Amino acid sequence: MSQSKLSELTWQEVRRAGENGLALLPVGSQEQHAGHLPMGTDTLLVEEVVDRALDLLDQEASASSAPSAAPVPNVVRLPALPFGHSPHHLFAAAVSLSASTLGAVFDDILDSLVTSGHHRIMVVNGHGGNDEIMRLAVKRFALRAQVTVAACSYWTVTAGDDEAERPDVTPGHAGWFETSLMLAAHPALVRTPVPARTPVEPPPLFDHPPHPGLTVERHGEWQRVAGSTDDASGADADRGDRLLHERALGLARAIRAFDAASR
Repeated sequence: MSQSKLSELTWQEVRRAGENGLALLPVGSQEQHAGHLPMGTDTLLVEEVVDRALDLLDQEASASSAPSAAPVPNVVRLPALPFGHSPHHLFAAAVSLSASTLGAVFDDILDSLVTSGHHRIMVVNGHGGNDEIMRLAVKRFALRAQVTVAACSYWTVTAGDDEAERPDVTPGHAGWFETSLMLAAHPALVRTPVPARTPVEPPPLFDHPPHPGLTVERHGEWQRVAGSTDDASGADADRGDRLLHERALGLARAIRAFDAASR
C-alpha cells in the first residue's frame, strides 16, 4: 500500500495520487465529554482508528508480495476536520458548526478534492452529530460531480470477531465505549479515577426511545444526564485496545472493498 499525508505532498504529487488513489477525510468534533474526557475525544479517536487501519493495510501489503495478490489501495490521508455539529453540547462547552455550515464545508472540501484531481473519496466520521449531515452531503455531491464517494462512522465498521462487544452502550457518549478507547489510545488525557455515573430517572429519551424505530429528542436531556449516556467507571484500557483493533480492522477492510469496487 502507498499512503501519504496531503499536508506533506507537493501539488504535483497530489495530482498524481488522484489519478488512481483515494482521498480519506477524518471528521471529528470539539465538545464536552463529561468530566473525565477531553473536548477533542471524537477527533482523537477517529484519527486513531484511521491511522491503525492504514497501518494494517501497510502490513498486509508487506506480507503479500505474490503477483496475483489484489492491488493495494493508494490512500491520501487528509488532516482531520476538528469541528462538527454539536449544538446539543453547548450547555457545557463546544465549538459547533450549524448543520448548513457543516454541509457547506463538506461540499467545499469534496469540490476542492475533485478539482485537484481526486475522483474517489472516503469520509470517516468520529461524532454522532455529524453522521446524517455527512451522509446527505456525499449523496448530494455524487449527483453533481464525476466522483465516487463513501462515508462511514468509525464505530459502525467492525471486523465482527470480538464476541465481547457491548452494543447497548456503543458508541454512547463519554461512557464505557469512548472511555475504554481513550484509555487505550490517549491514557494521559483521561482524568482518573473515572467517577461512577449516578442513575438518572427517567432515562433520556434520545438513548431509550419509547418505541423501536423512533428518534426522540427532548429539550434539556443532555444537561439532565450530566453530558454522558452511560457509566464509564468500568472502562478498561485493554478492552479499549481490542475495540480499537476491531474498528481499525473493519475500516481497513472497508477501504480495501471501496478501492476494489471503484477502480
